[in-house]
Amino acid sequence: MTHEPTGAAPSTAASAPTAPRAGTAPALPVLAEVVRSGFVEGHHRGSLVLLAADGRVEFALGEPDAPVFPRSSNKPMQAAAILRAGLDLSGERLALAAASHSGEGFHLDLVRTMLAEFGLTEADLGTPPDLPVDPVEAREYLAAGHEPSKIAMNCSGKHTAMLAACLHNGWPTGSYLDPEHPLQRLVRTVIEETAGEPVTAIGTDGCGAPLMAISLTGLARAFRHFVRAEPGSPERRVADAMRAHPEYVAGTRRADTWLMAGAPGTLSKTGAEAVQAVALEDGRALALKIDDGGARAVGPVMARALDRLGVKADVVERIAKSPVLGGGVEVGEVLATF
Repeated sequence: MTHEPTGAAPSTAASAPTAPRAGTAPALPVLAEVVRSGFVEGHHRGSLVLLAADGRVEFALGEPDAPVFPRSSNKPMQAAAILRAGLDLSGERLALAAASHSGEGFHLDLVRTMLAEFGLTEADLGTPPDLPVDPVEAREYLAAGHEPSKIAMNCSGKHTAMLAACLHNGWPTGSYLDPEHPLQRLVRTVIEETAGEPVTAIGTDGCGAPLMAISLTGLARAFRHFVRAEPGSPERRVADAMRAHPEYVAGTRRADTWLMAGAPGTLSKTGAEAVQAVALEDGRALALKIDDGGARAVGPVMARALDRLGVKADVVERIAKSPVLGGGVEVGEVLATF
């Protein structure tokens, strides 16, 4: 995930925090509450920013101008850098290069196909061995007798494309995850250009790739840039591929896929530690982060944000559902509070 600065000042709603945080900073506002059997048993705090179609900050809560690690919400920018490096990807292959795939059979089959097309093997991937990120797929993967593998890791499509871009340019492949590698410097350029702000910190993502911090406002601006970019540009090609093949970006049981399929023209990408970025076709955009990394709050908060942006689609209600279970049945839910 990434942290962001910049943009217009947050709305007055953002100044509601009361309790101290990390010694001096005030607590972030509550974005969602956990309701069990009619009793509020917990809260999820965080930050959120909504951009109008013209790029203005229309609504904000928390600290949307503070840097965050966007985690996999940075993948569209990484995919655009791969295109800028001269690798000619399109269709499902480009969508998979920007994906956090679920590890479904069609995902793994395409990763294997791409590796073979570029003369690569699974051993070349810098991803750690892992199980499919989708729990259903993970159970089936293990039941079939498989062990955690580099291909099953949800970032394997991105890593395959990164390695292929290195081969295309004659760049070293053994160090392709070094922040100073030519490809990763290009990724940083794309992030800074589309976000409209400098990267403020560099870490290591769960897949081993460099992770570059920007603000939530910058993240929303970047997604807006992708959907508004000139047709045929690297950024627009990535956005178009993701929107045309949303099942390759996430999976059949994932909110990013549901939203892009159910609200045509929408670009959506989640990231670990409860980060989410979305842009609508006309340039309206949002970015959010749940401070404690609670993924169960992302759907309800994203759905409420989409509603505030005026999105009217059945899929928004589907995304909003985050049930709380008791005894194996639904006894409550996680609800957005703004």
